Amino acid sequence: MAQISQPRGAPVGKEEALRMEEEALAKLQREKRQTFPSSAASRPAQKPARSNTVPQAAARPAVLLQGAPARPERDLIVFPETRKPPPEPFKGIDVDKLTNEELEKLLLDDNFTTSRPSKPTLLGFNLSASYPGGMAGGMAGASGSAFSPGAQWSPVHGANTPSPLFPTAPFPKAGAFQNGFPPFIAPSFIPFTPPAALVFPPPRPKVDPEMVKLFDKIASTKEYLKNGRASGEAEPAPPASLEPKQSPPEPAAPAHTGRFDWLDLDPLTKRKEELQEEAGPSEGDPWDAVLKERDSGSSGDKDQKDGGDAEGRSTGRSPVRRVTAAPAVTRSHSLNLHDSAKSGQEKGRGKALVKNAALDQSDAQNLELQSFCRHVHQLRSKFPHGDSSSNPGLVLSPVIPQRNLSDSSCSVKVCIEVSENQQPVTFTCDVSSPVELLISQTLCWVHDDLDQVDFSKYLLKVCGQEEVLQNKHSLGSHEYIQSCRKWESDIRLQLLSVDTVRRDLARTAEDDAARIDLDKHLTQVERPYKENVTRQGLADYLEGYHRQAAVCLQDQSSQYKSVGRLVQTVKNLLCALDEVETTSVTDAVKRLQHSANLPRTRSPKLGSSAHSTNDLSPLEDDLSALTSAVYDLVKLYLRSFCGPSHTGPAPSDAPGDASTPDHTEAPPCTEASGVTDHLQFTLSTLHGLPHAWVSSFEKYFVMCSLTHNGKNLFKPVQSKRVGTYRSFFYHVRWEELISFPMAVAVLPLEASLSITLFAVQSQSSSGSPDTNRQRTPPEQLGRVTLQLFDFRRALLSGSRLLGLWTSAQGPGANSRAPNERIVLQLDFPSRPVEVLYVSPKEAPAPDLQSLEELDPDLKRKLERVCGRASNYGLKRSDLQLIWDQRLHCLKHHPLSLPKVLSSAPSWDWASLPQIHSVLFHWPQLEPVTALELLDSRFSDSDVRTVGVSWIQQSSDDELWDYLPQLVQALKFENHLKNALVLLLLSRALGNVRIAHHLYWLLKDAVQDAAWGWRYERVLGALLCLCGATLRSEFDKQSRMVTLLGAVAERVKSAAGASRQVALQEGLENVQNLFERSSCRLPLSPSLVAKQLNVKACSFFNSNAVPLKLALVNADPLGQEINVMFKVGEDLRQDMLALQMIRIMDRIWLQEGLDLRIVHFKCISTGKDKGMVELVPNSDTLRKIQVEYGVTGSFKDKPLAEWLRKYNPAEDEYDKASENFIYSCAGCCVATYVLGICDRHNDNIMLRSTGHMFHIDFGKFLGHAQMFGSFKRDRAPFVLTSDMAYVINGGEKPTSRFQLFVDLCCQSYNLIRKNSGLFLNLLSLMTGSGLPELSGAHDLKYVFDALQPNNTEAEATIFFTRLIESSLGSVATKFNFFIHNLAQMRFSGLAANDEPILSFAPKTFSLKQDGRITHAAIFSFQKRYSPDKHYTYAVRMVREGQTEPQFVFRTFDEFQELHTKLSVIFPLWKLPSFPNKMVLGRTHIKEVALKRKLELNNYVHNLLRSSSEVTQCDLVYTFFHPIARDDKTDGDSVLKAPEPPPSPVSGRVEGEVKLSISYRNSTLFIMVMHIRDLVAEEGSDPNPYVKTYLLPDPNKTSKQKTKILRKTRNPTFNEMLVYSGLSKESLALRELQLSVLSAESLRENYFLGGVTLRLRDFDLSKETVKWYKLTDVPLF
Repeated sequence: MAQISQPRGAPVGKEEALRMEEEALAKLQREKRQTFPSSAASRPAQKPARSNTVPQAAARPAVLLQGAPARPERDLIVFPETRKPPPEPFKGIDVDKLTNEELEKLLLDDNFTTSRPSKPTLLGFNLSASYPGGMAGGMAGASGSAFSPGAQWSPVHGANTPSPLFPTAPFPKAGAFQNGFPPFIAPSFIPFTPPAALVFPPPRPKVDPEMVKLFDKIASTKEYLKNGRASGEAEPAPPASLEPKQSPPEPAAPAHTGRFDWLDLDPLTKRKEELQEEAGPSEGDPWDAVLKERDSGSSGDKDQKDGGDAEGRSTGRSPVRRVTAAPAVTRSHSLNLHDSAKSGQEKGRGKALVKNAALDQSDAQNLELQSFCRHVHQLRSKFPHGDSSSNPGLVLSPVIPQRNLSDSSCSVKVCIEVSENQQPVTFTCDVSSPVELLISQTLCWVHDDLDQVDFSKYLLKVCGQEEVLQNKHSLGSHEYIQSCRKWESDIRLQLLSVDTVRRDLARTAEDDAARIDLDKHLTQVERPYKENVTRQGLADYLEGYHRQAAVCLQDQSSQYKSVGRLVQTVKNLLCALDEVETTSVTDAVKRLQHSANLPRTRSPKLGSSAHSTNDLSPLEDDLSALTSAVYDLVKLYLRSFCGPSHTGPAPSDAPGDASTPDHTEAPPCTEASGVTDHLQFTLSTLHGLPHAWVSSFEKYFVMCSLTHNGKNLFKPVQSKRVGTYRSFFYHVRWEELISFPMAVAVLPLEASLSITLFAVQSQSSSGSPDTNRQRTPPEQLGRVTLQLFDFRRALLSGSRLLGLWTSAQGPGANSRAPNERIVLQLDFPSRPVEVLYVSPKEAPAPDLQSLEELDPDLKRKLERVCGRASNYGLKRSDLQLIWDQRLHCLKHHPLSLPKVLSSAPSWDWASLPQIHSVLFHWPQLEPVTALELLDSRFSDSDVRTVGVSWIQQSSDDELWDYLPQLVQALKFENHLKNALVLLLLSRALGNVRIAHHLYWLLKDAVQDAAWGWRYERVLGALLCLCGATLRSEFDKQSRMVTLLGAVAERVKSAAGASRQVALQEGLENVQNLFERSSCRLPLSPSLVAKQLNVKACSFFNSNAVPLKLALVNADPLGQEINVMFKVGEDLRQDMLALQMIRIMDRIWLQEGLDLRIVHFKCISTGKDKGMVELVPNSDTLRKIQVEYGVTGSFKDKPLAEWLRKYNPAEDEYDKASENFIYSCAGCCVATYVLGICDRHNDNIMLRSTGHMFHIDFGKFLGHAQMFGSFKRDRAPFVLTSDMAYVINGGEKPTSRFQLFVDLCCQSYNLIRKNSGLFLNLLSLMTGSGLPELSGAHDLKYVFDALQPNNTEAEATIFFTRLIESSLGSVATKFNFFIHNLAQMRFSGLAANDEPILSFAPKTFSLKQDGRITHAAIFSFQKRYSPDKHYTYAVRMVREGQTEPQFVFRTFDEFQELHTKLSVIFPLWKLPSFPNKMVLGRTHIKEVALKRKLELNNYVHNLLRSSSEVTQCDLVYTFFHPIARDDKTDGDSVLKAPEPPPSPVSGRVEGEVKLSISYRNSTLFIMVMHIRDLVAEEGSDPNPYVKTYLLPDPNKTSKQKTKILRKTRNPTFNEMLVYSGLSKESLALRELQLSVLSAESLRENYFLGGVTLRLRDFDLSKETVKWYKLTDVPLF
C-alpha cells in the first residue's frame, strides 16, 4: 500500500487489525519467495541465538549476511491468531552491493511496508532511526538482547514492568495504544534520580560493522533526510547536579509523517503533548485485553530469565529507564563519531551510572597514570600480607645508634610487666645489652622450664605506647630508653608473646586483592583546586548533550530555540571543564547558530542529479562538527586532569609497560638523535581567567624557557602581548608559534619547558590618570612546567592542557590558596612518526691505573675544591678543574661526585656516555651524601636512580629522619613513576611508622598548587597499599583534626569568658568521636587515646589561642597525653627546625656527645593548623622571670632559684645545673646555625630537671623579628646573665663556664663536619613553600654560619667570640623586658595551685601549717653558695607547738613578699618595708646588722596587721619551711661556714689549656682556658697570656692575648701564629708561656707560666692538653 488512506488518528477495531496483520504476513512471504529464491533455498536451518553476545560481523561478514537465524525477532505485540513468525526481508542482502536507489525502492515498496509487522531488522538488529544504534539505552527483552539474532521483545505491561519501545502496526493506531504506549505510561523522559534508586537493563551488545553499513546506507537516502524525523524529541530532565539545567522545549506543531516514519516510531522521540493528542480516551479500548493476555503469558518466563528485573518488581516499583542518544546517536553518520563511541553509553543491569564508551578509550586516558597503577600493583605483590617481616602490623620503637654505647658501663633499672605475675619484674641491666637478652632474663623469672620456651616468640612493649622494642638492637639504642635516661624516669616495659601483640594495622588478603584506584580513598583530602567534574559526571553531561542534539535534529519548527538550548548545554559543559573553550568548539558553535538561522528548504526529489550519498543538511553537518569538537575537548581534558577509568582489565592483567592497547599497533617511530627540526609549538589559549584579572590587567604575555638541571638551555622567548577575548568565557588567545633555534637531537631527555605568565596592569586599575607617571612593571601571575619527553621517552605532540599555579613568589609560596584551575593550552606539532629518545651506548669503564700523578700545586687546589662542603661559591674555573680531573676525583675524592656531575659542561645526547661512565663506576656513597643527588640541580633520570639505590641502603629509622626532604624531592622527578616514589611506597608497606609519617607529609603536600597533582597520585597509591585498617586509622585522625580545627577556630573567635564555654561545647563533638573507638594521634602512631579529659583541657592566652588538650591514654599502664592544637599558624617551618635539631642531636650522639637535647613532636595537619606535643614539668623563662617582677629579666638569680626550688637537695641541684649546661650549649649552637630568631623569653622553656629548649620557630635563617625599625634579635643567640649564673654556679666565672664553651665549640665543629648534609637538606626544602626558605639567598645564611672553609681551630675561635658577644648583649634582656610588658598578666596570686613565691615549691595555708603566734629575726648568717650573701634566720612559734622553728630568708625574698602583698592589699594595711638602696658595698656585716633590725620590725608589725593579711596564704607560704631550712637548725645558726682562704702573695697555682699544631710551615698555638688562678690580696686578676719562642735575644717572637677583666678562670680561645718555621728549626726551640695580670695603677704582676720543648711534640697532629702553671723565670 503506497499511501495510508485512513486519516491519522482514526479508530481501528481489533478484528480489522488482525485481518490486516494476516494479509501483511502473507504478502511478505510471497514477495520474499519471488525476490530471493536462491538465498532462501541455500540457507541452512540454524538454532536461534539466545545469548546477549554480539555477532562477530567483522570476522565473518558473508556468513552473517546470508546466514540469518531461522527464528526471526517477534513483534512487540503478539496476537493469539498470528503465531507464525514473519520472515526477515533483509536477510541475505549484500549491503556493500546495494545502491541507494535500490535501497530506497526496497524501503518504499508497498509490499514491503505492508508486510512489516514489527521494527525492520537486519542481522538481528533493530533499524529504528530514533533508537541510537539500537543499543544505547533501550530495554532488553526477556530472552536476551533485543539486538541479537533470535531475540524477542516481550511486551509485559503492568505497574511493575517496563513498557515496550516499538509499535506493532506500521501505521498509527487509534486510541490509547498510539505508538505502542499504554495510557498510563507518560511518553517523556524520566527525570534522573539518585543512583540508589535506578535499575537499568543489561548492557547492550556492540554494533557490528555490517549494521553500521546498513545504517549509513539508510541514512544517506534522500527520503530519510527529508522525512527522517517527523517531530521533535522531548527534552529529558537533567541529572541532579551533574548536567546543566535546561528549560523544556516549547511545543511545536506536528510535522507531516513521511513514508520513512516506520524508522522513527520510538515514542521517546515524541513530545508529551503530541502523544497525549494521539492517545485519545483510554476507557474500553479493545487493545487492553490483548496486552493483558500477552502480559500474563510472558511475565513468568521473563521473571525467571531476568533476575535483576524480577528483584525490581518484587519491591513494588517499576525500574526507572533512561534512554540516551549518546555517541551512537540515531544519525551517527551526521555526528561523525568514532566507532568505539557508537558502542558507548550503556547501562548495566542494576547499575545507576551512565556509561560512555568513548570516555573509556585509550585517547581519553592518562597513559602515565595507567602505567603507574601497574607498577604499584607489582610493588604490592612483593609484600605479601602473610609475611610478618614485610607486614608487621605494629609500630617498632625507633633506634638511634650511639658510638660509645658498647663501651659504656652504664646500667639502668628496668621494670617489666608480665601478665602471669601480679608484681612487675624489676632488675638492673646494662644499656648495651641486646633486647633479646632482656627477654630471656625476664622469662627466667616467670618460667621454670626454659627448654619449652622460644625466646624469639616474645616482644617487649613500651608501657603507655603502642610500640615494641626491636629485639636485634641494644636496649640503650632505642629512643624511648634514651628519653627515660634523659628525664631520669622509670623504664617501664611489658612482656608479650607474638601471638598476643596487637597487629591490627596489618594488611589482609582482601587488601592485596583490591584494585589500585588512585582516587578512591582521597575523600578526606583537601585539594588545592576545586574539581568541577569527574569522568562519570562528563558521561552524564554528554548524555544530556546528545539528547539535546537529537531534539535539534527533530524539531524543525522551533529549530532556533532548540539550537540555543544546545549551545547553553555546551556552555555548561565547558564551565565544568574549567572554562576550557577550544577554537574548534567556538567555531563549530558559530557555524551551528548560523545554520539554525538559514531558511529551511525541501530536499531534492529522488532521482535528482543533485543527489549524492553524502548529501547532508547544513545543520546536520555543523552538528557533526560540534560533536566531534566537544568529544575532542572532553578527551583532552580527561587526559590532562583526570585519572584513568576502571572499565578495563585489572592491573595484573594489563601488559607490562605498553603505552598502547593490545589491539592497536605501535605507531612508526624515529630516534630523537636524528631529528634536526627545531623545537617549536603553538602558544594557543589561556582559559579560566579570574574576574579580578580581567578587571585589573589589559595585556598578557608569557616567557618560555627551556631548562635542564635548573639552568636555561637557551635564551627565553617572549610572546606577543594580547588582551582578553570572550566567547562563552573570558580567555587570552595568542595562537602564536613559539620556536627555539635548537634541534630536537640536542635536547636532553629531561629537558623541560617552563612558561611564566605576566600581565600588564590596566591604566584604569592603577588609580592615577597621570600619563607621565611611570607605569607599574609587568606582574608575574603564574607558571607551569612540563617535560618535553613523556614517560615513554616520546616527544610531545598534539594539544596539551596545563594547570597554571598562580604564585609569583616561587613554586610553593602562597600555593595553598587557589580554588579555580587556570588552564594554559599548548599545541605541539603532530608528526607522521613518533619521536623517541634512545639513550646512547655507554662509554667503556675509565682506566684509573694509567692516570698520571698531578702537579703538587694542582693536587692541592683539587683537594681544596673537592673538600668544600657545598658547590656554593665555586667559580667557573673550579668547576672546569673538577671536570677535567674527574678521574682523579673518582680515585681519590669519592665524596665529590655531586661536584663532578655539577661541573659537566653539557648534558646533551652526545655528552651522556662520558657522564654515565663516571656515574656507573663511582664507588657507593653514604645515604646522607647521596641525598644531594636528588636536588633540583640533577634532572638526569639515571643520576637520580643511582642516588636512590644508595639511599635505599639506609635503615627505616634513618630514612624516617629524612622523609620531609624525600617527599619534597618528588617534585624534582621527571615523571610520576620513578625510583624514589617506589622506594617510599615500599618502605611504607613494611613500616607503619614510615607509612604514618608519609601520609601526613603527602596530605600536607597535596595543597601545593604546582605539584599537588603529583602528591595526590602518590597519596592515592599509599592509601591503596596500606590496607583497610590503617586507612581507617587515617580517616579517624583526619576527622579528629577537622573537629579540633573547628573547636580552635570557635575558641579563637570568641571573646573573654565565652571562650571557655565555646571550648567545652566544642570538645563534646570530639568526645563523641572517641566514644566509637580509640584513635591514634597524628603526632605518632604509637600514641593512642581513648577519650578526652575535658576538665583538664584549656587554652593558652596567646595571639593564636592554641588549645591545650589532655587525652586519656588507651593503655592503662600509660600516662595522660598532653598536646597543643594550633590554628592560624603554618607549622611546617617548626617541623623543619625540629627536624634539623633532631638530626644534629643524632650526629652528636653518634660521636659520643650527649647534649641532653629535648625533643618534642610537631606535625602540620593541614593548611595553617597542626598539633604539638607538650613537654611536661616545664615553664617559659618569662613565667619564671616575672616572679621577680616585670624587671625580672634584668636579674641574675631567677633561673637558679627556680631550679633550686624543684631540686632542693644539693646533688639534685648539681645534676640540674649540669643538664642546663649541656642543653644550653646545644641550644646555642642549634639556634645559631639555623638562624632561629624572635627569641623572646616566651619562646624559651626550662624543665624542672634543668633541660632548656626552644619552641616556636616562626622566624629562622636569619629573618629577624623587627620592632618598627629596631631589630629585636641582635645577639647571635640567646645567652643571658641569668643563664651564665646557673652555668657558673654564681656571679663569677668558673671552670664550669669553660666546660660550657668547650661543649659549644665541640658540637659546633661536629656540625661543621656535616655542613654538606644540612645544606642539602635545606636545599631540598627550598620549593616547599616556606616563605623564609625560598632560594639560595636563604641558604647563604647557613653557609656563612657554618664557616665550612675554616679549620676547627678557627671555628673554635669564631664561636668563642660569638659566646662573648651574646653574653655581653644588653639587647636580649631589653627584648625580654619589652615582651614582659606586652604579655604582662600578673594578678598577684597564681592560679591552678601554682606556687605564689619564686622560692616556694607550692602554696601553703593556715589550715595546713597552724597559726603563727610569734615570729622574729633571730640572727643573720653569711653564705657563699652560690655567691656571697647574707641570710636571715626567722624564729617562729606556732600554736600548739613548744619547740620553735627556724626558716632562712634573704633580704630579696622579704622584698618579694612585700611586693606581692601590696598587689593584693592596699598599702595602708601593710607595714612599711626597709629601703633596699645602700651606699657602698651591700654584702657586708654592717649592712646585714642594720637590715636585721629593720626586718625584725617589719615582721613584728606584719603579724599585728589585720587578720586578712596575717592569715593569707602568701604569708604562710613565706614562713613554711623548705628544703634548705632543714639543713640548719638550732645552734647551727650561729656557726657560719668558713670563707675560702685568701691567696697568699707570690703563690702560683692554676692550669692552662693549649692546642699546639703545625701545618704549612706555620706553628699554631691556641690559648684556650686558664683555671684556678690566684692573685695578690684576694682580688680577682685581669689575666692575659704572653708567649716567646726561645732563644730570642731580640724579643721578636713576642705574642700576647687580649686582657680579660676580673676573673680567675679566663677563657681566651685565641690563636697565636708563628709562620715561616721548619720542623727542624722548631726542634731546637722552646715555647715559653707566661700569665700576667694587667693593672692600671701599677705594673703588671706575674701569675704563673710554663716552658715547653717543641721537640717533645708530634707536630704532624694537633695536641690539646692542660699544663700546670709554675713559677718559671719571666723572660
